[in-house]
Amino acid sequence: MRLPEEIIDPDEGKEKQAKPGGKKRMGDILIKEDVINLDQLKTAIEQQKNSGKRLGETLLNLGYIDENQLVAYLSRQYGVPAVNLDQFDLTSEILKIVPRESAIKHKLIPINKYDGTIVVAMSDPSNIFAVDDLKFATGQNIEVVVTSERSIKKSIEKYYGSQEQWNDSVKAQESSEAVDRLMEDLDEFDLELYKSEDINLSDLEKASEEAPVIKLVNFVLTDAIRKGASDIHIEPYEKSLRIRYRIDGVLYDMLEPPMKLRNAISSRIKIMSNLDIAERRLPQDGRIKVKVEKNKTMEYRVSVAPTIFGEKVVLRILDKDSLQLDLRKLGFEEEQLEKFRETILQPYGMVLITGPTGSGKTTTLYSSLIELNQVDVNISTAEDPVEYSLDGINQVQVHEEIGLSFASCLRTFLRQDPDIILVGEVRDYETAEIAIKSALTGHLVLSTLHTNDAPSTITRLLNMGVEPFLVTASLNSIVAQRLVRKNCPDCAEKVDIAPQVLIDLGVSPKEVEEYEVYKGVGDGCSNCSGTGYRGRMAIYEVMAITEELKEFILSGASALEIKREAMRQGMRTLRQSALDKLKLGITTTEEVVRNTASDN
Repeated sequence: MRLPEEIIDPDEGKEKQAKPGGKKRMGDILIKEDVINLDQLKTAIEQQKNSGKRLGETLLNLGYIDENQLVAYLSRQYGVPAVNLDQFDLTSEILKIVPRESAIKHKLIPINKYDGTIVVAMSDPSNIFAVDDLKFATGQNIEVVVTSERSIKKSIEKYYGSQEQWNDSVKAQESSEAVDRLMEDLDEFDLELYKSEDINLSDLEKASEEAPVIKLVNFVLTDAIRKGASDIHIEPYEKSLRIRYRIDGVLYDMLEPPMKLRNAISSRIKIMSNLDIAERRLPQDGRIKVKVEKNKTMEYRVSVAPTIFGEKVVLRILDKDSLQLDLRKLGFEEEQLEKFRETILQPYGMVLITGPTGSGKTTTLYSSLIELNQVDVNISTAEDPVEYSLDGINQVQVHEEIGLSFASCLRTFLRQDPDIILVGEVRDYETAEIAIKSALTGHLVLSTLHTNDAPSTITRLLNMGVEPFLVTASLNSIVAQRLVRKNCPDCAEKVDIAPQVLIDLGVSPKEVEEYEVYKGVGDGCSNCSGTGYRGRMAIYEVMAITEELKEFILSGASALEIKREAMRQGMRTLRQSALDKLKLGITTTEEVVRNTASDN
């Protein structure tokens, strides 16, 4: 085996050249060499029966031997070389050979590779199933060296802690360790809780001692904040219950609590958000407000939906302090921002922000309101839900079930002398009609619509029943947007990419040489947890409604024809905006493809 001589235990003895399998009992070796006595061995064996740990680890925990002795005697017991993992500096190339999940499952870590052979350090070299599993998975020969289980755990934490995706990392560690501790004594649990206004993270931690289900929910709420998640999904299925976090727009598996806790978990969250725990047939919405620090609060927007296997709970984490409300920092190109500002500074008309759920439309709207919010301006909003409260702005929460719809809110606003109106979403003809009439009678109206791009918004409005002349008379601009993940600045590296790949994405052959593509590799980077991404940025498509476009709309032009005319006038599409971010090294080709469609 090709290992530096200085990292092999010098006291391994001649038996270290033997093959694994002819092992001697450790207890016999240690007694024979007077390292421990018979009473100590009996004590260790008794404790081993209760703890389920291996004898060597038990002796180590009792202080009867030290780690160097343990490794040396493991080497003699199994007849394989011993190594000190502290003297290794493992590369990402080596670590990628064995997935983190397999490393934890079999208590091993790869340390070298040569001539079709992988060298792995194990705490139990006699585990032929692990060796066979690894041999089958990699197609390589496996050579085994030995070290302590404690050392392997430490190395896995050191190297794999940021190597794999969140789902592998947390599922392997926290699900197997933290959740196991949470799940003790599950037969009895108490759902009594504080009033929502009294809840803070400190109280939640204290309450975790009261019952396992409370401790589990508390853990999820606090852990999601630490991980930088935007949403928590608690999903029951026929034979499993899983918890996922959305981090930078992507969902990752986190925990799999026991199925018998599904009703208890949803009830716990419903109590915290002041919902009816007896109602399990209808959807419910609520909020949880907690104190994170002395002067900082965190809110969770709770949505409960009945599914065939139980209630699915989704919690949106609302952190007002992290809300970016500066238009200049959202992701607009300079020319786009100038064009967008021109349209929102008009005294009247309508500006529509489009995109799917979770594309950052609310942030763009709020940022626009912050810029427009002056003491001499009356601003009113109708939202469902109100995600963040803004000083100096009158915000109304829509309640469709009691008749307080977007349309009824708009009618009320018009009787209260508004200057600027924000409508959370144009969902139907009635809302669209009132919003357009408001825009035509001296008010600036901001709203959102769910469409794929800016030109197709025209088609959507016409399909709702809005007359073309009303569309052209009221619209100032349409902005489509998406969120792309940003490269982690701590581990991003320049990558070589074939010119044809860029050309296929829409880059002009003349501009290919100007692109320096970067990608966050995440190797050993704890700041991005091995994903290679940290944070997100918006990409925009700003289509101002010019006189030429109005003529196209009135003539019944298709969305494609409108798009081509807008591009001729200088509109940057979502794909072009994403490519701008790629050119600057902000994002990756994968994110460009994932979030935008080709312009061809």
